[in-house]
Amino acid sequence: MSERTPLLHYRLSTNVNEQSGEHQPCLSGETVEQSLAFSRLKSVHHSRPKKLSTFFGVVIPTLLSMFSVVLFLRIGFVVGQCGLYQTIAMFLVAYFIISMTVLSVCAISTNGALDAGGAYYMISRALGPEFGGSLGVMFFLANVCSSALYILGLVEAIVATFGLPEDGVSPAGSLQVLPAGYWWSLLYATGILLLCLLVCLVGAEIYAKASFLIFLVVMLVLATIFISFFAVRPRTILLPAALPVHNNTGPQPPNMANFTGFKLDTLLGNLDADYAVDYTTGTMMSFATVFAVMFNGCTGIMAGSNMSGDLKNPSNSIPRGTITAVIFTFIIYNLLSLMVACSCDRILLQRDYSFLRDINVWNPLVTVGVYSSTMSAAMSNLIGASRILYALARDDLFGTVLSLAKKTSHNRNPWVSVLLSWFLVQLVLFTGKLNTIASIVTIFFLLVYAAVDLACLALEWASAPNFRPTFRYFTWHTCVLGIVGCAIMMCLINAIYASASIAFMLLLLLLIHYLSPTSSWGYISQALIFHQVRKYLLMLDVRKDHVKFWRPQVLLMVSNPRSNVGLITFINDIKKSGLYVLGHVQLGDLDTLPSDPLQCRYDSWLSLVDHLNIKAFVNLTLADSVRHGVQHLLFISGLGGMRPNTLVLGFYDDCTPKDKLTDPTLADATVPTQDPEDKRPPYHFPALRPSNDGMGGNGKVMGPQEYVAVIADAMKMLKNVALARYFHQFDRTSTISSSPGKCALYVDVWPVNLLRPDSSSYVDTCSLFLLQLACILNMVRAWRHARLRLFLCVEEGRSLRGSEEKLGQLLKELRIKANVYTVTWDQQVALHWQRQGEAGKRRPTRQSQREEGGLGKRGLFEEKEGGDYVNSFPSNATRLSDEYLSAVNRLILEQACPPPAVRFLYLPHPPADTQHYTAYLRQLDLLTKDLGPTLLIHGVTPVLTTDL
Repeated sequence: MSERTPLLHYRLSTNVNEQSGEHQPCLSGETVEQSLAFSRLKSVHHSRPKKLSTFFGVVIPTLLSMFSVVLFLRIGFVVGQCGLYQTIAMFLVAYFIISMTVLSVCAISTNGALDAGGAYYMISRALGPEFGGSLGVMFFLANVCSSALYILGLVEAIVATFGLPEDGVSPAGSLQVLPAGYWWSLLYATGILLLCLLVCLVGAEIYAKASFLIFLVVMLVLATIFISFFAVRPRTILLPAALPVHNNTGPQPPNMANFTGFKLDTLLGNLDADYAVDYTTGTMMSFATVFAVMFNGCTGIMAGSNMSGDLKNPSNSIPRGTITAVIFTFIIYNLLSLMVACSCDRILLQRDYSFLRDINVWNPLVTVGVYSSTMSAAMSNLIGASRILYALARDDLFGTVLSLAKKTSHNRNPWVSVLLSWFLVQLVLFTGKLNTIASIVTIFFLLVYAAVDLACLALEWASAPNFRPTFRYFTWHTCVLGIVGCAIMMCLINAIYASASIAFMLLLLLLIHYLSPTSSWGYISQALIFHQVRKYLLMLDVRKDHVKFWRPQVLLMVSNPRSNVGLITFINDIKKSGLYVLGHVQLGDLDTLPSDPLQCRYDSWLSLVDHLNIKAFVNLTLADSVRHGVQHLLFISGLGGMRPNTLVLGFYDDCTPKDKLTDPTLADATVPTQDPEDKRPPYHFPALRPSNDGMGGNGKVMGPQEYVAVIADAMKMLKNVALARYFHQFDRTSTISSSPGKCALYVDVWPVNLLRPDSSSYVDTCSLFLLQLACILNMVRAWRHARLRLFLCVEEGRSLRGSEEKLGQLLKELRIKANVYTVTWDQQVALHWQRQGEAGKRRPTRQSQREEGGLGKRGLFEEKEGGDYVNSFPSNATRLSDEYLSAVNRLILEQACPPPAVRFLYLPHPPADTQHYTAYLRQLDLLTKDLGPTLLIHGVTPVLTTDL
């Protein structure tokens, strides 16, 4: 890493306490210097010396890759098939696409320090490991196929020069002595590939030296080609033999063609397209197939980027060198196309791909240029493929599959990656013909170019402050144009190959997403999500909330998650795609502490969320009391229209908690460890104490008075409240796995204030809130086969059938499917009135009228218009006997046949007199004793409507 490279971000240094295993992140002013020292150390320790300059490391490899097959062996093929007009159009389209990509490459490469891997390194660090890994594999395969393509082009040139004719008789004095045929060509290609392998095994330095010599030869040959158009007189050239075309009964094509020199008639004859059969493959050419071959002359723009790990200053060298090479090759290609169109018959261009050798002032010179340029391009792509494979292996995106590819020699040359790349190139050579694999290579490169444009576009749209490249000659428009151009050309070249390539890339993306470890590169998806979420949160106007679209937004207070796995997973089911926040209060005073003790605990909480596979946020706070901490969280949790409207607390009792995060007997809570001998807990939560507190944790961190005060505070803030009891017995996996055919799943709802038998009603706000939550639970996929049982408490003498029918009508209008059961509770009510000294007396006339008035839709709206009638009663905390509460508790248990998975009970408002808080809590305890998983719920806002 260069010392001039700007540090774009602070590095989070982590101190590990070896005894506790807790990570304590710290961020101080020394972190910048630590990061620079760490980067220098990593650069020295993990990467080999970077010695290549811009010219040797970028310009020469890029020029040689672009000046290989197309320049010497296919420029006549393109003009002869497409004509000059379409040839120039093709080059304009191709260079427009690669120019947009070059701008994106320059922008990304100047935004920070580059390491080995080239385009893969850019894409992976910009788009994250999923896109980076999948597109890295595609780019690796593109370089492999491209290396094979150049080798096949070289073999084609060798056979054209030294291969025996079809009759096997070589003319006297001719150099055509080599046997020809598929297997002989494969043998020649294998030998050339072995030579490339030897050079690549030595290292990039010798390749750079060899490529410079080859560059001088290519420039000399190119100069002689341009001179030859002026110096060589017109002549007739013998055409090579063509493959026979099936079912061709027409006249045989000529075996001679003319080099006319510069003539207007020749130019006019070469202006328009005239697609014909390719004499090497016997297939009919088209615009798409010719473009696929021609575009291989433009795919070398990444050759310099692939050497990023070997450059002195890649951020400076890649933009300058790549742009220089692209401009130079564009001028040469168009100028050479014009001169060919002006001086060569079309039949010569279509039937002799090595015609430049025949019209050169010295024929062997062109042969040397073809051999050297194609050899250099093949080596360049082989080295590029090995470097990409090495970068993929070093990032551990595919686990142990590529572990061998990490091995390097003493001079840091990844020799195993070179060998693996060589093996794959050898497999591709079995295709035998250059034009056969040209389409595949072109589509692979177009896919990678589109990904580079996408990476730059994502960085630009994310508006990340740290994306400030020194190269500014790009906009999001250029990125979009590059992506669209690549996509269109992929479909035009071969829609089937393009679809298969994209499908293969998506398969790799999913594989990496599920199997690869979390990386520390930064995810562009997170930046884009932040950008969009912020925009839509601002659009979420709380003034436009409507009861029709109400959903639970839950703040679940958890003291210690070890004993609350069941409750956490259950609340995740009941949230109905709403906001879900896990809240925790740490007791303490920041003034007396050296640092915030909560920062080092977020990782454990987030790991818990991942392990339980729930969709929840985590919000921790530091306060001097639990009550103040809950107030803080209710005030500050959420943003805009996404704020908790329901507070869930664990019940205040003496149940012994169970650790469900480490108990191996609980299958749904078992956390396997990587090392069997590692006995440390998987999360850094404190160990459980013998008793449970009122927030589902361990130990009594607050008294009953404070616990009830928390409930009262939430109701004052217009938050719905739910108290969860016995959820340490709840096992979601075993509960929802019961099928309707064997053991039906039941959810019981008691929508009546059991602490107020003198004011029972089923249509107040709280009762309807119970019905809504039970209905929401029944809508969750895992709970859809559950049956809702609604219990209607009535006294003898009332019309049981009428009450049941009216409640059923209300449920029908509210679109809630539930079975209604009437329960007589005269004995329980009698116990209540005995305490009051009014046994045998009737209830107040107003209440009797309300009972007889029915439970229909009119009753629902009368409750809304007249206020919350039930909650307007004075405190009843001192007038309920233990006998009554125990009797009601037994009544509930008697109706549990079969027992439900969970119960929903009415939670009355806490008494106005704070001195009665303890008695209120004791009554709730007696009411819910031994009921199993139970939610005591109090709703303060309307959540149901019969309107459309």
